Amino acid sequence: MSTNIVHHLYLDHHRWLFNWLNRKLGDSADAADIAQDTFIRIIHTSANENVAADAINEPRAYLTVVAKRLVANLYRRRVLEKAYLDSLAQFPMTATPSPEHQALILETLQKIDGLLDELPPKVRDAFLLSQLDGLTYAQIAMQLNVSERSVKRYMVQAMAKCILLMP
Repeated sequence: MSTNIVHHLYLDHHRWLFNWLNRKLGDSADAADIAQDTFIRIIHTSANENVAADAINEPRAYLTVVAKRLVANLYRRRVLEKAYLDSLAQFPMTATPSPEHQALILETLQKIDGLLDELPPKVRDAFLLSQLDGLTYAQIAMQLNVSERSVKRYMVQAMAKCILLMP
């Protein structure tokens, strides 16, 4: 998709998208951020995946799908942040990490959440059952109703994704 087409898409539909998001979210700042992120995502996707200009027959429907995904990501990040802050509240003030360290931890948690979201469901479930619940591969296989060999493949896939996340 050429930048000219994205430019026209932006000019023709940005205000509509902002208004739609503002009604949905009830927050003009979040609506403005998501609207901008929607067009950034479209530019990034079109550059990396050679999306054809005629692929967008229904521009508002296309924008809505992209924006809904970004809204879901926003809510997921907020839930994650709230859970993290709630867990911090359980620590004594002397054991609470510095604001900078808290920001780094939260950023890392968000990266991990994004990584897990990209994994196929069974791979993600196997990884979480292993790493968080401490289940053996045999126990995971029984719980997921798959072979132990499949669990091993799932774990390799999840670990490979984790390695790619590392700087």
